[in-house]
Amino acid sequence: MPRYALKIEYHGAPFNGWQRQVDQPTVQGAIEAALAKLEPGDHTIAAAGRTDTGVHGLAQVAHCDMARDWSPFRLGEALNYHLKPQPIAITDCVLAPEDFHARFSALERRYHFRILSRRAPAVHQAGLVWQIKHRLDVAAMQAAADLLVGKHDFTTFRSTVCQAESPVKTLDRLQVSQVETMAGTEYHFDVRARSFLHNQVRSFVGSLERVGAGSWSVADMGAALAAKDRAACGPVCPPQGLYLAHVSYPVDPFAKA
Repeated sequence: MPRYALKIEYHGAPFNGWQRQVDQPTVQGAIEAALAKLEPGDHTIAAAGRTDTGVHGLAQVAHCDMARDWSPFRLGEALNYHLKPQPIAITDCVLAPEDFHARFSALERRYHFRILSRRAPAVHQAGLVWQIKHRLDVAAMQAAADLLVGKHDFTTFRSTVCQAESPVKTLDRLQVSQVETMAGTEYHFDVRARSFLHNQVRSFVGSLERVGAGSWSVADMGAALAAKDRAACGPVCPPQGLYLAHVSYPVDPFAKA
């Protein structure tokens, strides 16, 4: 059975997350239903990351096995046809090696978070950003973010329902930047690691926002990390500003020759 790698973009608002659920709209469920239109029967796809309700995908990666040999271009086009009008798009489809696994072959996952700072309600960015009304101190947030980079016990920034075997993870990068846009000032968070705990990125950003707003000091972030206690975490920010932005593999399956 040929294996195909899919690069997927989606707007998370209408879906109850990535993972298939009974009687709930999910991204995985929608793609598997589209596959069943092409080859009748049950289909199960595996993805690089299971995004939560409301979280978006810029370059989610999944793989599927098909019974017949499809031209990757035709498979991608057919899936996009059957996914309409849902806000999901297959932006690339390639034939992958038999041992490629979208989740287990991944070396690093990159998430992007956007905060929009302005008093007027967001219009074009509604549902795509976390909107706040105050300005943030980027230098303070970066100093606090630097404390999180490296290998740590991230119990404080882990959901109580997280199913990971260990709270110890290595964070490769947490870069904070300020970007002036036509819609207003945005604060961007570039977060990279091999794998993440449940709600880890949203817990980071919610706590960093408190530092940027002046409610927390940089030292408070260090104390929260050292506490290894979920109660020490700041507010968990909403999902609307979070995007799965990129997944890295030993050999990029989508690289063009």
